Amino acid sequence: MSKQLEKIMAAVFLASALASILAVALICIFLLSQGIPAMGKIGLFDFLLGREWSPTDIPPAFGILPMIVGSLYVTAGAIVLGVPVGILTAVFLARVCPKKIYKMIRPGVELMSGIPSVVYGFFGMMTIVPLFKSSILSAAILLGIMILPTIIALAESSLRAVPENYYEGALALGAGHYRSIFCVVVPAAKSGIFASVVLGIGRAIGETMAVIMVAGNQPRMPVSLFKGVRTLTANIVMEMGYAAELHREALIATGVVLFIFILIINISLFAFKRRVKG
Repeated sequence: MSKQLEKIMAAVFLASALASILAVALICIFLLSQGIPAMGKIGLFDFLLGREWSPTDIPPAFGILPMIVGSLYVTAGAIVLGVPVGILTAVFLARVCPKKIYKMIRPGVELMSGIPSVVYGFFGMMTIVPLFKSSILSAAILLGIMILPTIIALAESSLRAVPENYYEGALALGAGHYRSIFCVVVPAAKSGIFASVVLGIGRAIGETMAVIMVAGNQPRMPVSLFKGVRTLTANIVMEMGYAAELHREALIATGVVLFIFILIINISLFAFKRRVKG
């Protein structure tokens, strides 16, 4: 009976894995089949390097370079603001925080991960936009806050997974408490910390609703941190509802570019893990 149950569970796990692979494959097929022809009609370089997005003009223009640069700016700003705070918070929770305080902070971090994007967007509109207007900086600050739960949770788990004798050995050699943490424990957990950062970047690149509410959404080349910007995701969401024919295909092609960005991030993660193991 137990062997039969094991075979059944093995089949269930295999089916689940195949379903996941099939879902990814179907997404790839849809994006490539719908997006690649649009790039061919528009012209690859005109599409990727064009500075003007005006689908309603005659003739229309479908250049997504402003959205690519805007996405990179907003994501880079979120990384600069959110990653240091997230990692230091994870170190505090894993190695410094007293248990009584930990019981209050940890549920708050978990609650942040469950807050809907639109709520973050309202928060940004009411608190960040009045200070910095609808701009790249506003979007970067908001995304920096939104990626904190992902980075903190995974980085803390990685730090706690480091064997305690690493820390104790550093203390025995004469290192202080914080020196042992940052020179021994944190480097030992660098693979997991890097993974948390990569997932945080993926969250920042893929975020849509909150960015729409604070970024200004002008499809133009970014010229200042205090000017409005439109990201790739915002461009798709804002125009897909009324797009038709080549316009719709161009938006799907924008999704292909976004998909490639995410793919590059994941490949970078796997390459880094192999390098660490090597």
